[in-house]
Amino acid sequence: MSQKIIPNIWCNQNADEAGEFYAGLLPHTRSKVTARYPDVVADWQAEFAGKTLTVDVDVDGFQLSLINAGDEFRPNPSISFMLNFDPVRFDGDRDAARASLDEVWAGLADGGTVRMELGEYPFSPRYGWVEDRFGVNWQLILTNPEGESRPFLIPQLTFTESVDGKAREAAEFYASLFPDGEVGYIAVHPPESTHAQPGTVMFGEFELAGQWFSMMDGGPDHDFAFDCGISLEVRVADQAELDHYWNALTAVPEAEVCGWLADRYGLSWQIIPENMGELMSRPDAYTKMMGMKKLIIADF
Repeated sequence: MSQKIIPNIWCNQNADEAGEFYAGLLPHTRSKVTARYPDVVADWQAEFAGKTLTVDVDVDGFQLSLINAGDEFRPNPSISFMLNFDPVRFDGDRDAARASLDEVWAGLADGGTVRMELGEYPFSPRYGWVEDRFGVNWQLILTNPEGESRPFLIPQLTFTESVDGKAREAAEFYASLFPDGEVGYIAVHPPESTHAQPGTVMFGEFELAGQWFSMMDGGPDHDFAFDCGISLEVRVADQAELDHYWNALTAVPEAEVCGWLADRYGLSWQIIPENMGELMSRPDAYTKMMGMKKLIIADF
């Protein structure tokens, strides 16, 4: 099954470097340039003419897309990536799983910022949260091999500021829109919680189109929230499917531009035809796309 939802990471003119970094560090990972800017672009994009536009990074079968752009946006902790080091993946060798986790942690922390120190926590014997040199946030965890199997990489959404307390509602909303959507396990913040509202989501899981996501309510007092630094790209087969997701998700008219939108929780999405590469090869397609809000496939 092809991946329906692809996280897109905004890079400040260094997508090639980031792709090579992840491919050299993360297990079973490779990267490749998948699109370039046209040789002739608008004046405000002149410095990117002919350069890399997107780099695809395949992390153990999960695709991320790096957008090579300017300094308009930057990833932040509102969307992070869980890396599950399950001993099952290492033939049951817990020490090997831990060693691999520690190696990846050292690489991500080099030039980055540690948000939660690597160590033992009530929920895992080995866990840490780090923001790497490119601003991308990662949570590394040594998982229990006796638990239910999960993919190596799972995107996590953290609801803060005005949408703190909305994680469960959002997961239920997204699950209602996508095929095979469902909300799974949820743990809530206890009554004695001080950094988050008691009863809100401390950790939860949901599945969309066969892909696992996790979510949490992070509290109202953070200095980060969802924006275009990381967006979720949805690949659609035709105009009807494009219209379905666009009409259901879009909630901020001023955020609508060339297939991008923001939903009621501030999360950024891109609703893109699955044959976008073919469409973009047509004359003037890039210029036409830049002038649209919602993409009209027939116009290509």
